Amino acid sequence: MRLVFAGTPEVAVPSLRLLAASDHEIAAVITRPDAPVGRKRTMTASPVARAAEGLGVPVVKAWKLDDEATAQVDALQPDLGVIVAYGGLVREPLLSVPEHGWINLHFSLLPRWRGAAPVQHALIAGDGETGAAVFRLVPELDAGDIFETRRYRIPAQADAGAVLEDLAGLGAELLRDVVAGIEDGTARSAPQEGEITLAPKLAGEDGRLDWSHSAEGVVDRARGVTPEPGAFTTVAGDRVKILEARLPAESVSLHPGEVALRGRDVYVGTGTRAVLVSRVQPAGRQPMAAADWWRGQRGDVRMGT
Repeated sequence: MRLVFAGTPEVAVPSLRLLAASDHEIAAVITRPDAPVGRKRTMTASPVARAAEGLGVPVVKAWKLDDEATAQVDALQPDLGVIVAYGGLVREPLLSVPEHGWINLHFSLLPRWRGAAPVQHALIAGDGETGAAVFRLVPELDAGDIFETRRYRIPAQADAGAVLEDLAGLGAELLRDVVAGIEDGTARSAPQEGEITLAPKLAGEDGRLDWSHSAEGVVDRARGVTPEPGAFTTVAGDRVKILEARLPAESVSLHPGEVALRGRDVYVGTGTRAVLVSRVQPAGRQPMAAADWWRGQRGDVRMGT
């Protein structure tokens, strides 16, 4: 088949590469325009744009899939549209341009966690399992009939970045199989079943840790917002990023936000038991071991103040 692929971040690259290696033709890749990256704000092409250029696939850069983008896709006469984390909605008349419509690879077990940040919300909620789903794109957000899913057990200490990396590979294989089924006419889809939960895009403030919550809740949020938007707290009004936090093997009792050093380990109290914080990044400084940061503090140290 003749495909149009829409995607932007690194998690979409494995899908693009697998489809490019198949017998299908990728007529074009649609991705977000170059964006400023790093402290120097250097304008940088998206990971999908760089991968497409390496594959020799034409690239269309568009902030949204508007009338201009629709005309460009229509001129390509695609059989199928494929979208993986593009970062924008596909609406009519673009939905109807490809003969077989559009399919979407989504990193959750739909209808749980519809939205832009399904993995992050799954971790914050303490889910033990998530997965990937390929569904038919419809105007309503992530609501189309599902072709296939793959389940994924979330590792105990994994953060959102690690889970997304795993799902990117698992989902790419799932997507390839569904595209093959659409081509040979064997693909079947069915309506979504179960409770609908929403996973909106996270903002910076979603990374703030509330030490009055349970130890499990604090660690789950830290895992869910790592690496983006990033977990943080405040100490004497100064922002401190929490780069690594986990549930310790031993139980240490501290007041919420109270910090204590035990050997070389830094513990922070929560609403239940203390959590182990191993790496932090104070404002304006490089990441460091939490124990080294703690030794540089004066007087009582309390997080969340």
